[in-house]
Amino acid sequence: MTANITAVFLDIGNTLRILLEDETHQTKAKKEIVKLLGADVDPIAFCDELNARYKIYRKWAFKNMVEAPEVELWTKWLTPEFPPEKVAPMALDLTYQFRQSMGRRVVADGGRDVVIELYNRGYVLGIISNVITSREIPDWLKEDGLEKYFSSVALSSVLGIRKPDPRIYHYATDTAGVKPENSVYVGDNINRDVIGTREAGFGMVIIVQDKREAVEPVSVDAQPDLVIQELRELLDIFPPLKKDPSK
Repeated sequence: MTANITAVFLDIGNTLRILLEDETHQTKAKKEIVKLLGADVDPIAFCDELNARYKIYRKWAFKNMVEAPEVELWTKWLTPEFPPEKVAPMALDLTYQFRQSMGRRVVADGGRDVVIELYNRGYVLGIISNVITSREIPDWLKEDGLEKYFSSVALSSVLGIRKPDPRIYHYATDTAGVKPENSVYVGDNINRDVIGTREAGFGMVIIVQDKREAVEPVSVDAQPDLVIQELRELLDIFPPLKKDPSK
């Protein structure tokens, strides 16, 4: 099954990075959101309302398989009561702080080592992720010294399309210069990630499933090729690629 795989594409949330609750970190971000908007409101209550509005937005985004630009996200969905001309210039900063208000994001256990080792084994690496921020992921990759390992970073916030739309997968493979049938996608959402990957013609799909969580029954179409509990298992699945003797 893995013989023809030469490229590994990774999801971000709950796959390459995980979200940790950190009250101090989250409270600071909530206060910063209110400060940016110049709003005289309780930061906690205000962010509770933002979260409620965000759920409505996510439902719409998932149904239509699109991602709104950050300016539209804030002026139309999250803070429509504020003057758009005031909100628009700070949309990227608001998005960053809104994500920080959800928790602190850290690389999954062993994630960095897995990325570097797969790269050293000869695999082309890429990222395909549904995410509302256009700046945070590129900034994080650069700050953590991981940017050079990825040939393609396909973000829904930049492209305007979301998984499971096959177009986001095809953008990633085209940018990386690889074929879908020679690619594997590693994600965490059985329904969304598997179905989208299959429709895009990927050769393989792997789901990272927390062993502490029950595996919900899924349709035949949503069955992954493999289910693993941690990213380190990828190193047991994908051996070093053999070099082409003609080169």
